[in-house]
Amino acid sequence: MKLTMVGTGYVGLVTGACFSSTGNDVTCLDIDEEKIARLNRGESPIYEPGLSEMITRNARAGRLHFTTDKDQAYRDAQVIFICVGTPSGDDGAADLQYVFGVAEEIAAVIDALGPNQNPKLVVVKSTVPVGTTHEVRDLIRSKTDAPFHIANNPEFLKEGAAINDFMKPDRVVCGVESDEAGEMMNYLYEPFVRQGNPIFLMDVRSSEMVKYASNAMLAAKISFINEISTLCEHYGADIKFVREGMCSDRRIGNQFLYPGLGYGGSCFPKDTQAVIGMGRRVGFECQLNAAVHDVNQNQRQNFWKRIREHYGDDLAGLTLAFWGVAFKPETDDIREAPAVDLMRAALDVGAKVRAFDPVALDNLSRELPDAERVSDMYEAIEGADGLVVCTEWTDFRQPDFGTIAERLNQRVIFDGRNIYRRSEMKRLGFSYYAVGRPPVNQPDTLASM
Repeated sequence: MKLTMVGTGYVGLVTGACFSSTGNDVTCLDIDEEKIARLNRGESPIYEPGLSEMITRNARAGRLHFTTDKDQAYRDAQVIFICVGTPSGDDGAADLQYVFGVAEEIAAVIDALGPNQNPKLVVVKSTVPVGTTHEVRDLIRSKTDAPFHIANNPEFLKEGAAINDFMKPDRVVCGVESDEAGEMMNYLYEPFVRQGNPIFLMDVRSSEMVKYASNAMLAAKISFINEISTLCEHYGADIKFVREGMCSDRRIGNQFLYPGLGYGGSCFPKDTQAVIGMGRRVGFECQLNAAVHDVNQNQRQNFWKRIREHYGDDLAGLTLAFWGVAFKPETDDIREAPAVDLMRAALDVGAKVRAFDPVALDNLSRELPDAERVSDMYEAIEGADGLVVCTEWTDFRQPDFGTIAERLNQRVIFDGRNIYRRSEMKRLGFSYYAVGRPPVNQPDTLASM
């Protein structure tokens, strides 16, 4: 089939590359000429494991194209996926101007092709508040009498594992209004569900809500375990043991129940805020989701408080080394990243910041130019007064602690991802602070565990 992805951001690129890998002819459309030029040179504008190789392979095979020509991209497509951004506004509500702008463009092309064309399927894949897909449908209908179909198809891609998530999805969710739309969506996704995972065809509004409900639930689990970890810190309990005892209950499970610095990135913060905004628009306060958001924002402040308390609230002139800038490993995405908030807090009190991340330093330079950036993890700690671990990259899991001890001015590690063993930290003479665990520089009865 001939497909067009409108937007070459994270969702559009991954979706386009994966659909082209099953033999579809895919055009990726964007107004950013520099980005399209990079893609035509075989350069991916985002870091995602396996994506550059997939783009290159399918482009060489003639199945994947990149263009700024809107008329051509819309005219030739059988299915048009809207994959543009829906950023949060000042009030937390999703900004839909780009979605509706694309709908206007699609309507003009459909109208120009006339009533005898084969009806195109317009798919809203951007994450949008419930009712938006119908607004897109109505906008297009107001501009043309030519036939078309509408659908909603939320994405469930984890940054860092997006290719695998698309190629082997847990489920595919499609909101459709016609048998023809359902048949086309089934046809497109059949190659990816041959192991028996379901394709759910449902009404459009339910499809839109599935996306928000899923992300809100995962965000709630993260905030829940972080709130419990803060209680553990106050009462001297160890979240490691609490989590193990709790998650052995099969009703609870263990996914997304790891204590840390809180969620970040482009999805959970934005989508949680959007759920709150949807509630307020109809006079309903989403109290649980509001609390989830507040707990998440407070989590990084709680961790910063522990850093300040260690130094007696006086960090002026000190240097803090940061390992990890991206909000999670295997991505260069620093949107809503806890590391950026912690670095900004350190700079605000007069400390110096030196950061290392395997792939996200270029983005940091634009977001926080006052932070020093180095290309080696051990160079980051040279002469620093403490190490702050913010992202659980595999590079950081088993470092040379002897080198760390030699290069730090003070043997202090603030582990925001709980990746090190307390017993080893104590044996090596580090002051060690983790999330929801007693510091190793205080007496306790379980330090050997």
